[in-house]
Amino acid sequence: MDGPHVLVGFDGSPAAGRALRWAAAEAALRAVPLRVCHAWNWPYPAGPEGDEALEIVRGMGTIALEEGLRIARETAPGLDVRPLLSKGTPPAALLAASRDAELIVVGARGAGGFDRLPLGSTAVHVPAHADRPVVVVPSHEPAPAGKRIVVGIDGSPASQAALRFALCEAALWQAPVTLVCAWWDPASLPAPDRLPFSDPQGLEEQARARFAAAVAPLLAAHPQVAVERRFVLERAGRALADEARDARLLVVGDRGIGSSPKTLLGAVARFVLHEAPGPVAVVHDRDPHAKEPS
Repeated sequence: MDGPHVLVGFDGSPAAGRALRWAAAEAALRAVPLRVCHAWNWPYPAGPEGDEALEIVRGMGTIALEEGLRIARETAPGLDVRPLLSKGTPPAALLAASRDAELIVVGARGAGGFDRLPLGSTAVHVPAHADRPVVVVPSHEPAPAGKRIVVGIDGSPASQAALRFALCEAALWQAPVTLVCAWWDPASLPAPDRLPFSDPQGLEEQARARFAAAVAPLLAAHPQVAVERRFVLERAGRALADEARDARLLVVGDRGIGSSPKTLLGAVARFVLHEAPGPVAVVHDRDPHAKEPS
């Protein structure tokens, strides 16, 4: 599919249905098509002996995809909704189809998960390997949320990309943005992990300096967005998950300060994907198509 669009994975699960509705509303606001992807595969180790069994499985995938198209069109009447039936695993299908997507949306847990599983393999694999923003919609029905968007800032390239995405989303939704900069004092850790001779005031000053340098140019480019700044003495993941309790969306970079270049998802991104109460956007600084939404 050529041209900008929103790509969403749908497997018929409740979480996928919530992700689909979220994606349809987003695509309508961006004025771009919505591409609904369903991946099907033979579910057994041994292959089928004939084409008939394989066609039955493929046909079940077609039925699931048609249900997804129906939900999308009911959610956003008039939206250009396009189907994609792909053979393979859901992560592989979504990553292969995402070349021109502005955004990928997935549910936190698919049809194969069990009730207490907070996060399925697709919701981990796609944000880790994608090169564009991925929104993970929780498997539970979130509490009613306002329009506020929360974004984590630590001065890393990925957090700057996250802020850029959050400001663009805020402009689309005419929403305020809360910028959260969190730091922690090593001297507050329990023994034996406690580090002596820490300087809490110096840590705060360093955090505020990184924050100011990271946000100033991007905020200047979006003067219409109302912004609140929050400085929190807390672990970043916990601070962001708590701050996002009444938010429409929490936005984080894929890797923050201190993460190894070989790390696919940093500790903060992994934590909020499991713990945040609402949708989480994971943004990558390596997105080759990074730009403001259409």
